[in-house]
Amino acid sequence: MAYKPFDLSGKVALITGGNGGIGLGFAEAIAASGGDVCIWGTNAEKNEAALAQLKVHGTKVAAMTCNVADESDVDAKFAETLKQFGRVDGCFANAGVSSGRGAPFWEMTTEEWKRVTSVNLDGAFFTFRAACRHMAERGDGGRLVGTASLAAVSGQARGEHYAATKGAMVSMIYAMAVEMARYGVTANVVLPGWITTAMTEKAFAWEKFAANVMPRIPVRRWGEKEDFGGIAVYLMSDASSYHSGDTFLIDGAYGRF
Repeated sequence: MAYKPFDLSGKVALITGGNGGIGLGFAEAIAASGGDVCIWGTNAEKNEAALAQLKVHGTKVAAMTCNVADESDVDAKFAETLKQFGRVDGCFANAGVSSGRGAPFWEMTTEEWKRVTSVNLDGAFFTFRAACRHMAERGDGGRLVGTASLAAVSGQARGEHYAATKGAMVSMIYAMAVEMARYGVTANVVLPGWITTAMTEKAFAWEKFAANVMPRIPVRRWGEKEDFGGIAVYLMSDASSYHSGDTFLIDGAYGRF
Protein backbone atom coordinates (compact mmCIF):
# COMPACT_ATOMS: atom_id res chain seq x y z
CA MET A 1 0.00 0.00 0.00
CA ALA A 2 1.36 3.44 -0.95
CA TYR A 3 2.24 5.92 1.78
CA LYS A 4 -0.85 8.15 1.69
CA PRO A 5 0.80 11.52 2.46
CA PHE A 6 2.61 11.29 -0.89
CA ASP A 7 -0.69 11.26 -2.76
CA LEU A 8 -0.92 14.75 -4.30
CA SER A 9 -4.50 14.47 -5.54
CA GLY A 10 -6.26 17.83 -5.23
CA LYS A 11 -3.01 19.80 -4.93
CA VAL A 12 -1.83 22.35 -7.49
CA ALA A 13 1.81 23.08 -8.27
CA LEU A 14 3.14 26.09 -10.17
CA ILE A 15 6.60 25.57 -11.63
CA THR A 16 8.51 28.36 -13.36
CA GLY A 17 10.97 27.13 -15.96
CA GLY A 18 8.91 23.95 -15.95
CA ASN A 19 9.23 23.17 -19.65
CA GLY A 20 12.61 21.44 -19.41
CA GLY A 21 15.43 20.23 -17.21
CA ILE A 22 14.97 20.15 -13.45
CA GLY A 23 11.66 22.04 -13.65
CA LEU A 24 10.16 19.40 -15.93
CA GLY A 25 11.51 16.73 -13.60
CA PHE A 26 9.59 18.39 -10.77
CA ALA A 27 6.45 18.65 -12.89
CA GLU A 28 6.45 15.07 -14.18
CA ALA A 29 6.79 13.56 -10.70
CA ILE A 30 4.08 15.77 -9.22
CA ALA A 31 1.66 14.94 -12.05
CA ALA A 32 2.50 11.22 -11.73
CA SER A 33 1.64 11.47 -8.02
CA GLY A 34 -1.81 12.89 -8.77
CA GLY A 35 -1.13 16.61 -8.58
CA ASP A 36 -2.31 19.27 -11.01
CA VAL A 37 0.50 21.27 -12.60
CA CYS A 38 0.91 24.65 -14.28
CA ILE A 39 4.27 25.32 -15.90
CA TRP A 40 5.64 28.68 -16.99
CA GLY A 41 8.33 29.15 -19.62
CA THR A 42 9.48 31.69 -22.18
CA ASN A 43 9.62 29.27 -25.13
CA ALA A 44 6.14 28.45 -26.44
CA GLU A 45 7.31 25.40 -28.40
CA LYS A 46 9.05 23.90 -25.37
CA ASN A 47 5.94 24.64 -23.31
CA GLU A 48 3.77 22.64 -25.70
CA ALA A 49 6.22 19.73 -25.82
CA ALA A 50 6.38 19.60 -22.02
CA LEU A 51 2.59 19.84 -21.80
CA ALA A 52 2.22 16.79 -24.03
CA GLN A 53 4.51 14.82 -21.70
CA LEU A 54 2.56 15.89 -18.62
CA LYS A 55 -0.86 15.07 -20.06
CA VAL A 56 -0.12 11.34 -20.06
CA HIS A 57 -0.51 11.30 -16.27
CA GLY A 58 -4.18 12.24 -16.49
CA THR A 59 -4.19 15.22 -14.12
CA LYS A 60 -5.05 18.81 -14.98
CA VAL A 61 -2.07 20.54 -16.58
CA ALA A 62 -1.44 23.86 -18.31
CA ALA A 63 1.48 25.78 -19.78
CA MET A 64 1.83 29.55 -19.95
CA THR A 65 4.37 31.78 -21.63
CA CYS A 66 5.85 34.01 -18.94
CA ASN A 67 9.01 36.07 -18.51
CA VAL A 68 9.61 36.01 -14.76
CA ALA A 69 11.90 39.04 -15.03
CA ASP A 70 8.82 41.08 -15.99
CA GLU A 71 6.91 42.02 -12.83
CA SER A 72 3.62 42.71 -14.59
CA ASP A 73 3.84 39.48 -16.59
CA VAL A 74 4.33 37.45 -13.41
CA ASP A 75 1.36 39.07 -11.69
CA ALA A 76 -0.84 38.58 -14.75
CA LYS A 77 0.15 34.93 -15.21
CA PHE A 78 -0.29 34.17 -11.52
CA ALA A 79 -3.81 35.58 -11.72
CA GLU A 80 -4.45 33.46 -14.82
CA THR A 81 -3.11 30.38 -13.02
CA LEU A 82 -5.55 30.99 -10.16
CA LYS A 83 -8.37 31.51 -12.66
CA GLN A 84 -7.67 28.14 -14.29
CA PHE A 85 -6.80 26.08 -11.20
CA GLY A 86 -8.52 27.89 -8.34
CA ARG A 87 -5.50 27.79 -6.03
CA VAL A 88 -1.74 27.23 -5.87
CA ASP A 89 -0.57 24.85 -3.16
CA GLY A 90 3.09 24.70 -4.17
CA CYS A 91 5.19 27.33 -5.93
CA PHE A 92 8.53 26.27 -7.42
CA ALA A 93 10.70 29.25 -8.42
CA ASN A 94 12.92 27.30 -10.77
CA ALA A 95 13.38 29.56 -13.82
CA GLY A 96 16.93 30.72 -14.33
CA VAL A 97 19.71 31.60 -16.75
CA SER A 98 23.35 30.55 -16.57
CA SER A 99 26.44 32.70 -16.24
CA GLY A 100 28.20 31.17 -19.23
CA ARG A 101 31.96 31.55 -19.45
CA GLY A 102 32.46 35.29 -19.55
CA ALA A 103 35.25 37.72 -18.87
CA PRO A 104 37.04 38.07 -15.52
CA PHE A 105 34.89 39.61 -12.80
CA TRP A 106 36.59 43.00 -13.07
CA GLU A 107 35.56 43.17 -16.72
CA MET A 108 31.94 42.10 -16.19
CA THR A 109 29.51 44.61 -17.67
CA THR A 110 26.51 45.99 -15.85
CA GLU A 111 24.34 44.57 -18.64
CA GLU A 112 25.68 41.06 -18.01
CA TRP A 113 25.15 41.42 -14.26
CA LYS A 114 21.55 42.51 -14.81
CA ARG A 115 20.90 39.80 -17.41
CA VAL A 116 21.46 37.13 -14.78
CA THR A 117 20.10 38.88 -11.69
CA SER A 118 16.89 40.03 -13.42
CA VAL A 119 15.81 36.44 -14.05
CA ASN A 120 17.43 34.48 -11.23
CA LEU A 121 16.80 36.91 -8.38
CA ASP A 122 14.18 39.47 -9.42
CA GLY A 123 12.18 36.72 -11.12
CA ALA A 124 12.20 34.61 -7.97
CA PHE A 125 11.14 37.62 -5.91
CA PHE A 126 8.22 38.45 -8.20
CA THR A 127 7.11 34.81 -8.27
CA PHE A 128 7.39 34.17 -4.53
CA ARG A 129 5.75 37.49 -3.69
CA ALA A 130 2.66 36.57 -5.69
CA ALA A 131 2.59 33.09 -4.15
CA CYS A 132 3.02 34.37 -0.59
CA ARG A 133 0.23 36.92 -1.03
CA HIS A 134 -2.10 34.18 -2.27
CA MET A 135 -1.15 31.67 0.44
CA ALA A 136 -1.38 34.20 3.26
CA GLU A 137 -4.82 35.34 2.09
CA ARG A 138 -6.02 31.76 1.72
CA GLY A 139 -4.64 30.81 5.12
CA ASP A 140 -4.61 27.02 4.76
CA GLY A 141 -0.96 26.28 4.08
CA GLY A 142 1.32 25.95 1.10
CA ARG A 143 4.78 25.10 -0.16
CA LEU A 144 7.52 27.41 -1.47
CA VAL A 145 10.48 25.78 -3.21
CA GLY A 146 13.45 27.53 -4.78
CA THR A 147 16.04 26.10 -7.13
CA ALA A 148 19.47 27.40 -6.20
CA SER A 149 22.80 25.76 -7.07
CA LEU A 150 26.06 24.46 -5.68
CA ALA A 151 27.32 27.90 -6.73
CA ALA A 152 25.46 29.29 -3.71
CA VAL A 153 27.87 27.57 -1.33
CA SER A 154 31.03 26.98 -3.38
CA GLY A 155 33.27 29.23 -5.46
CA GLN A 156 32.64 29.66 -9.17
CA ALA A 157 35.19 31.72 -11.05
CA ARG A 158 33.68 34.21 -13.51
CA GLY A 159 30.24 33.40 -12.16
CA GLU A 160 29.94 35.89 -9.33
CA HIS A 161 26.61 37.22 -10.62
CA TYR A 162 25.15 33.70 -10.87
CA ALA A 163 26.50 32.76 -7.43
CA ALA A 164 25.09 35.95 -5.93
CA THR A 165 21.59 35.11 -7.17
CA LYS A 166 21.73 31.55 -5.89
CA GLY A 167 23.11 32.58 -2.51
CA ALA A 168 20.34 35.13 -2.28
CA MET A 169 17.80 32.43 -3.13
CA VAL A 170 18.93 30.42 -0.11
CA SER A 171 18.72 33.44 2.20
CA MET A 172 15.32 34.45 0.84
CA ILE A 173 13.99 30.93 1.46
CA TYR A 174 15.23 30.99 5.06
CA ALA A 175 13.48 34.31 5.66
CA MET A 176 10.22 33.16 4.09
CA ALA A 177 10.31 29.95 6.12
CA VAL A 178 10.18 32.06 9.28
CA GLU A 179 7.66 34.65 8.10
CA MET A 180 5.25 32.27 6.38
CA ALA A 181 5.21 29.56 9.07
CA ARG A 182 2.24 31.21 10.82
CA TYR A 183 0.20 30.58 7.69
CA GLY A 184 1.13 26.90 7.53
CA VAL A 185 3.49 27.55 4.61
CA THR A 186 6.88 25.85 4.38
CA ALA A 187 9.86 27.14 2.38
CA ASN A 188 12.82 25.05 1.24
CA VAL A 189 15.52 25.22 -1.40
CA VAL A 190 17.10 22.64 -3.72
CA LEU A 191 20.79 22.89 -4.61
CA PRO A 192 21.53 20.88 -7.78
CA GLY A 193 25.00 19.77 -8.75
CA TRP A 194 26.05 18.99 -12.33
CA ILE A 195 22.78 18.10 -14.03
CA THR A 196 22.11 17.31 -17.69
CA THR A 197 20.00 20.23 -18.96
CA ALA A 198 19.98 22.63 -21.89
CA MET A 199 21.91 25.02 -19.65
CA THR A 200 24.81 22.60 -19.14
CA GLU A 201 24.83 20.99 -22.58
CA LYS A 202 27.81 22.92 -23.94
CA ALA A 203 29.89 22.43 -20.80
CA PHE A 204 29.30 18.66 -20.75
CA ALA A 205 30.27 18.41 -24.42
CA TRP A 206 33.63 20.07 -23.67
CA GLU A 207 36.03 17.15 -23.25
CA LYS A 208 38.43 18.95 -20.91
CA PHE A 209 35.59 20.06 -18.62
CA ALA A 210 34.07 16.58 -18.44
CA ALA A 211 37.47 14.99 -17.79
CA ASN A 212 38.09 17.35 -14.87
CA VAL A 213 34.64 17.28 -13.29
CA MET A 214 33.39 13.70 -13.69
CA PRO A 215 36.11 12.16 -11.47
CA ARG A 216 34.99 14.50 -8.68
CA ILE A 217 31.43 13.13 -8.73
CA PRO A 218 31.45 10.08 -6.44
CA VAL A 219 28.43 8.44 -8.13
CA ARG A 220 30.26 8.83 -11.48
CA ARG A 221 27.46 10.22 -13.60
CA TRP A 222 25.78 13.51 -14.42
CA GLY A 223 22.49 14.14 -12.69
CA GLU A 224 19.22 13.81 -14.64
CA LYS A 225 15.90 15.61 -14.29
CA GLU A 226 14.38 12.42 -12.92
CA ASP A 227 16.70 12.73 -9.90
CA PHE A 228 14.56 15.66 -8.75
CA GLY A 229 11.16 14.00 -8.85
CA GLY A 230 11.32 12.52 -5.38
CA ILE A 231 12.18 15.76 -3.62
CA ALA A 232 9.41 17.58 -5.52
CA VAL A 233 6.78 15.08 -4.41
CA TYR A 234 8.05 15.12 -0.82
CA LEU A 235 8.04 18.90 -0.58
CA MET A 236 4.57 19.14 -2.14
CA SER A 237 3.16 16.46 0.13
CA ASP A 238 1.68 16.45 3.60
CA ALA A 239 4.74 14.46 4.70
CA SER A 240 6.84 17.65 4.71
CA SER A 241 4.46 19.87 6.69
CA TYR A 242 6.96 20.28 9.58
CA HIS A 243 10.06 20.49 7.37
CA SER A 244 10.91 24.08 6.55
CA GLY A 245 13.91 26.36 6.12
CA ASP A 246 16.14 23.60 4.76
CA THR A 247 18.51 23.08 1.83
CA PHE A 248 18.52 19.87 -0.20
CA LEU A 249 21.87 19.22 -1.88
CA ILE A 250 21.31 16.88 -4.85
CA ASP A 251 24.69 16.46 -6.49
CA GLY A 252 25.83 12.83 -6.32
CA ALA A 253 28.01 13.76 -3.30
CA TYR A 254 30.08 16.17 -5.43
CA GLY A 255 30.05 18.79 -2.68
CA ARG A 256 31.26 16.29 -0.08
CA PHE A 257 34.32 15.03 -1.98
